Amino acid sequence: MTQSKKELVFAAMDNKPVDRVPSGFWFHFLQDEIHSDSFQHPELFEQLYAGETRYIDTVQPDFVKIMTDGFFPYENPTAFGLETVEDFKHIVPLKDDDPWFTVQIGYAKKLSERYGKDIPLFYNLFCAGTTLKFMRKDIFAADAWLSKLVLEDPAAVKQGLDVISGDIAKLAKRLITEGGVTGIYLSLQNLLGEGINEAIYQQVLAPGEKAILAAANSVSDYNILHICGWSGHRNDLTWYKDYEVKTINWAAVVEGVPLEEGRKIFGGRAALGGFGNLDNEVLYIGTKEEIQAETKRILEKAGRTGIILGADCTGIPIGNISLGCGKQPNNQLKRGV
Repeated sequence: MTQSKKELVFAAMDNKPVDRVPSGFWFHFLQDEIHSDSFQHPELFEQLYAGETRYIDTVQPDFVKIMTDGFFPYENPTAFGLETVEDFKHIVPLKDDDPWFTVQIGYAKKLSERYGKDIPLFYNLFCAGTTLKFMRKDIFAADAWLSKLVLEDPAAVKQGLDVISGDIAKLAKRLITEGGVTGIYLSLQNLLGEGINEAIYQQVLAPGEKAILAAANSVSDYNILHICGWSGHRNDLTWYKDYEVKTINWAAVVEGVPLEEGRKIFGGRAALGGFGNLDNEVLYIGTKEEIQAETKRILEKAGRTGIILGADCTGIPIGNISLGCGKQPNNQLKRGV
């Protein structure tokens, strides 16, 4: 009997045999996915939902990474305008009925009621460090800003990050138990700044990130860790080798670490990815035959067990499926191999 999409994806995440290798790709649906604020502009939520559903209905992927354009900010007044280490000491958790929780849970529930019976849904969340970097006006200077504060007073920064991580962990759990999603897709990356090393990262940032995964793992066996290579950000993947999560997605092309090599770092756990996500990559400029050839090359190296085909990160926004602000992906991405 042919495996359903859920059975297919779960088997891949469990390192079990599959009828075919599942696949999934994702795209942004707002013009400014980072600084858009759906809490302040509800019309953006409707735009996001329309783009997400149009994409799912058109492409019919094996699984969905639920995009959260417009929900990137941490809508907590005590975390606005952070500049100094003292500011981190005054961050307090949100109340359970805060819209930051309820609106996102409502969005997840709306999608899970429509698609959850048929395909796995993984809700995109960012770790506390990335969330704060996205809230900076100059995102490309954010690593240097946060690194400076971490080195100045690691305990103070950790205190604030732990509060934010606590709310993200609470949201993660509620998205699964109340929103009905399969699990979360947690995005993080190395903090790049002068003086930052693995020991400091493990001391200040890792505890909160692991707490988020622990919360999600307590209510779902199926969660994904994304080690983000956005805009060429390079990561030391070994920093995350002991993070408890079933499947890992890293920027195989950007990092120069193909699936078969990365899986060795993570103890043979399932991997998601393989393709580059930039507009000069084969997914965007390749012919059907070239994409098929690249797919075969990836699978010949990585094998067909414990593999979900995807990309390094979010793809370029696509034609009539999103906002008309980018390229249409090849239709060959609709099915696994």
